[in-house]
Amino acid sequence: MKWSQTLIPTMKETPNGAEIPSHIFMLRAGMISQVMAGAYAYLPLGWRCLHKATNIVREEMNKAGAVELFMTALCPQSLYEQTNRVEAFGNVLVKSTLLRGGTKTPVVFCPTHEEEITSLVSQYVSSYRQLPLLLYQIQTKFRNEERPKFGVLRTSEFLMKDAYSFHTDLETLDATYRKMYDAYCKIFSRCGLPYLPVEAESGPIGGDGSHEFMIPSPNGEDDVIYCPKCGYAANVEKAEIGETEHNRPADVELKPVAELDTPGAHTIDQVCAFLKAKPRKVVKTLIYSVDGTPVAVLVRGDQDVNENKLRRLLKADKVELADDATIQRVTGAPVGFAGPVGLKEKIKIVADPTIKEVVNTIVGANKAEKHLVNVNLDRDFTVDLFGDVRNAVAGDACPRCGLPLSVENAIEVGHVFKLGTKYTDALNAKYLDENGQLQTIIMGCYGIGVSRIVAGLAETSHDDAGIIWPVALAPYEVCVCPVKPNDPAAIETAEKLTAGLEAAGCDVILDDRDERPGVKFKDADLIGFPVRVTLGKSLAEGKVEVKWRWDSEATLVDVDALVDALAAAIKEERATSARFNAAKAKRNAAK
Repeated sequence: MKWSQTLIPTMKETPNGAEIPSHIFMLRAGMISQVMAGAYAYLPLGWRCLHKATNIVREEMNKAGAVELFMTALCPQSLYEQTNRVEAFGNVLVKSTLLRGGTKTPVVFCPTHEEEITSLVSQYVSSYRQLPLLLYQIQTKFRNEERPKFGVLRTSEFLMKDAYSFHTDLETLDATYRKMYDAYCKIFSRCGLPYLPVEAESGPIGGDGSHEFMIPSPNGEDDVIYCPKCGYAANVEKAEIGETEHNRPADVELKPVAELDTPGAHTIDQVCAFLKAKPRKVVKTLIYSVDGTPVAVLVRGDQDVNENKLRRLLKADKVELADDATIQRVTGAPVGFAGPVGLKEKIKIVADPTIKEVVNTIVGANKAEKHLVNVNLDRDFTVDLFGDVRNAVAGDACPRCGLPLSVENAIEVGHVFKLGTKYTDALNAKYLDENGQLQTIIMGCYGIGVSRIVAGLAETSHDDAGIIWPVALAPYEVCVCPVKPNDPAAIETAEKLTAGLEAAGCDVILDDRDERPGVKFKDADLIGFPVRVTLGKSLAEGKVEVKWRWDSEATLVDVDALVDALAAAIKEERATSARFNAAKAKRNAAK
């Protein structure tokens, strides 16, 4: 391919609105173009990268025994109504109405395909002999993100691989789950991504039924809790906290309780500002509805309740914040003034263990616009159950080894999840077992944001000059760059080298533009081609310069030996990413 025959609109300056590296460099490298907020066109270079990521995903899914199909981008809204997800998605669900022959049909642009795939399977699978079954597709999804940002990392329209498995028992679900987990590790390794599998909330099915695959990145929108020592890693919703002794100092003075007016102080920040106190000095009391029964949950003011942990601790099916009427009835006060002292109803009080060490704390007075100060556990209130009911933070004890946990921002790029029968129950997907009895099919689902693979790589692999692609994802593996494009001998040699490398299986672009060498070199580095072959002064001696994107210096190679030597190196790098990984490790060590 000749540069002059394709579309590569590179930019020298950072475009307006681009804030993070992947967004900046993908725009400047001419890989993507914004059509509207949350929607981007992939230009030729970006499409080639996305196509390569797609092929890697497809190859590993096929090796794992998954069977590809292709579903619709539009589907009837009625499917989502059967699973109660029209309301659950809210404005994220893109809806429309088709008018055909005077009949209106409500439809949705699929944000994910659990409903459609389950409906299909319910039509065609009727016997246990047809299961287990593992199906996948690579399809465009639509979600009306309220605040799309960061280029193609978070968009309304994106390319996703979603797979779904169907089973008669948990044993085959577990086996498929492990296959998908292993396939994901291979996919992300082949793509050169610095991925981290983390435990995620598994939902009602329980067990170890959910893992997210994260790309550690300062600009990630998710937090990963991890232990640098033992390798434990989980997202915030799942991360557990190791046992630690929490005791109030024995010699502390317990001051008398006092009631203070706190007009307008409904939140922790407002209370702290009004009383000139730090959040950890406040005990936050939240009233939850646990399977329909009100429960008070206590955490420090600088902590957040983890509803998934609360649900597991209380062995509940449904946990949600109580409504205003329930809070008024239980506390005698409007929202924002609940406290553990003087509740109007006798309800269970659950607390995080850190409450044990809080002294002379501030709590809501269960009266409008009032708080109590100098409140202490045991003297002024009691707790029915202590347990880990809050989000883990940096410094908490690792649940495995006890050492301090760390927190890192990350980008979610994949998720494997045991669904159970949520969708098969709703859509009546059943099979006849060996005894002729109807049973509900058990499901698993496995998603990868294919477009996030590309953006995630650009976000985590770059320098000041531009993107650093591994050979596996690079839009072109080799850029042949004649310094003097008007020199017939140089152009002839460049075209022969290009043809030879292409015949040897390499992706090659010939920069035939009539531009200064500096412009060509900067564009090649900006885009991130793994190898640049420069035909300059040394061509008179029968040599060309070969420079890998991540190396500081070029090497001279005989023209006659270039094709065989470079094709072999590209083939090896495509399979192992050894040079790319070594250079990445060196860059990380230097930070």
